[in-house]
Amino acid sequence: MQTRPLGTGGPQVLPLALGCAGMSDHTAPADEADAIATIRTALDAGVTLLDTADFYGMGHNEDLVRRALRAGDREKALLSVKFGGLRGPDGSFVGIEGRPAHVKNALAYSLRRLDTDHIDIYRPARLAPDTPVEDTIGAISELVRAGYVRHVGLSEVGPETIRRAHAVHPICDVQIEYSLFSRDPEANGILDTCRELGIGVTAYGILAHGLLTGTYRHPAGDDPRAHWLPRFHPDNLATNLALVERLRPLADARGISVAQLATAWVIAQSPERGTVVAVLGTRRPHRIEEALSAADVALSDADLRTIDEAVPADAVAGTRYAAPLMALLDSERGPSPAVGARN
Repeated sequence: MQTRPLGTGGPQVLPLALGCAGMSDHTAPADEADAIATIRTALDAGVTLLDTADFYGMGHNEDLVRRALRAGDREKALLSVKFGGLRGPDGSFVGIEGRPAHVKNALAYSLRRLDTDHIDIYRPARLAPDTPVEDTIGAISELVRAGYVRHVGLSEVGPETIRRAHAVHPICDVQIEYSLFSRDPEANGILDTCRELGIGVTAYGILAHGLLTGTYRHPAGDDPRAHWLPRFHPDNLATNLALVERLRPLADARGISVAQLATAWVIAQSPERGTVVAVLGTRRPHRIEEALSAADVALSDADLRTIDEAVPADAVAGTRYAAPLMALLDSERGPSPAVGARN
């Protein structure tokens, strides 16, 4: 596989990245040995972009990534770190922070936990409600000039916020949920804005939190994901699993799994959509090889049209998050002035 630049002036990466959140924050505890093996398997296979956050497991995830990096791994690993999610001692999320003092304080702790002298891509996890994005990005820009950060990223923000942030400092990439089941970035201008400005896209949730694996079935009892992911709610699940079944013959015809087809679809959005990198969220080493095989699947324009006909953008039942979580997403707001904008 060929590498591609992650945005204008950004680092060279494979079309696949590894998302580490599930190794620390998940519905079931992760086996640390498997998690560490997964990170090492990815690096050995050439997957260099590792996505983490200081609030994943309240620092546990960064510590896990540090322990997974062997001698020589730090030189090839690209660490993408999110900050700004505030958590209470019970693990609950209690707010979003983006003040410059917090940015610098959070970075100091991340550098210590990761045992490194720089972060490759540093990004606010969400738009802070009471801090202009210019102030947050300005603080990261200072850290770039000081050598502590190499590139600046964004996450879950809309076109207006992207433009305002990019005017302060060049943005490397925008992290956004994007999959066959989450097509809003196509309609709300996020992908078009990124392509126009030369900003990469790191797409997470590429398997719709498990729905697009092709192996998920109706749970025997309550699935805890249904409480915060409406697409797993019983009112919506049957419709969404029926859509997955429409993909199965298309995958079978190519000798691949539904998950591989869904991954290949995301990767195929480059270059039409600009540089799009699929973030695989897994804690199992064998999933790395499966995903890399998906990156080798060439989907023609006719293939993409067939997939779109099988799963139309508006056919998925339920929003991607529960209403309180959706309200926190600048990426889901319409083209109105962003919260915290300067007068």
